[in-house]
Amino acid sequence: MWKALAFIQKKLVWSIPSFMVAGIIVGAVTNPAPLKALIIPLTFLMVYPMMINLQIQKVLTGGDTKVQLVTQVINFGVVPFFAFAMGRVFFADRPLVALGLLLASLLPTSGMTISWTGFAKGNLSAAIKMTVIGLILGSVATPFYAKWLMGTVVEIPLSNIFQQIVIIVFLPMILGFATRITLIQVVGADKYNKNLKQKFPAFSTIGVLGIVFVAMALKAQDILANPLELLSFLVPLGILYLGNFLLSTVIGKLFFDRGDAIALVYGTVMRNLSIALAIAMTAFGKEQGSEIALIIAMAYIIQVQAAAWYVRLTDRIFGPLPEEMTPQLNQSA
Repeated sequence: MWKALAFIQKKLVWSIPSFMVAGIIVGAVTNPAPLKALIIPLTFLMVYPMMINLQIQKVLTGGDTKVQLVTQVINFGVVPFFAFAMGRVFFADRPLVALGLLLASLLPTSGMTISWTGFAKGNLSAAIKMTVIGLILGSVATPFYAKWLMGTVVEIPLSNIFQQIVIIVFLPMILGFATRITLIQVVGADKYNKNLKQKFPAFSTIGVLGIVFVAMALKAQDILANPLELLSFLVPLGILYLGNFLLSTVIGKLFFDRGDAIALVYGTVMRNLSIALAIAMTAFGKEQGSEIALIIAMAYIIQVQAAAWYVRLTDRIFGPLPEEMTPQLNQSA
């Protein structure tokens, strides 16, 4: 089972579209309404496991204040407004889709930030801190940004969003922290890091695929009435990610060393699409939530593929990893 889950997780660029298609088929040939009951348990399955490995205590360590500050300026001072502008250009007549694009941009960093920074031999400690800080700041800021930027065209249930963020972000964060501490006390840090730590993201992947499946099933009739709709989302998403990669790469090369620059790129380009999906599907009505979730689901495809391509280009952009840094990198990992 673990091999199958690991394979699905590694092949998200294919797994996500497969579950999207499966959801559309099921929604087309059956009544998808009963699937709404799965949204809450799938949301918990998606968020809670990834919180177990979140090292909250890393925020208290110092040494990289500059890159942390620049990362959050990009995450909350640039990217959301770029996404908002893209929504105005491409989805002026579809405010819910524009809101989905905005939600995806408002929740920076995820476990993918840490993973891809590690693959590219960047500063893992900085990436972990970016993930924790970005998740907390994004969770608090998202309702206000959504109300401020989209409140005139979409009814933003501010109190409901805050309530759902507490349930789907902060409660799992607390439970995840308690779970990790308990597991380390019971089985020991070595066994946890070698045998258990790698298994939790697979459960999150199941939740992601389940939410994508449900969202597609609930919107199947609308999608089949306009089958090119989903493909049209790829253009604004592609522009958004390309612009983000270019901006972060230029800033990284100009102002930071190799390790911090790589962490900066993945700390600003990778979005926490799982949390964005969870908010869309729980804080809004089921029909509205499904429409908002469409573009977030499509963002997975571009995000995973773009991150993989960027790893291949890392040495060309920032230069190869100095040999004397390799032991330190292995120790930090």
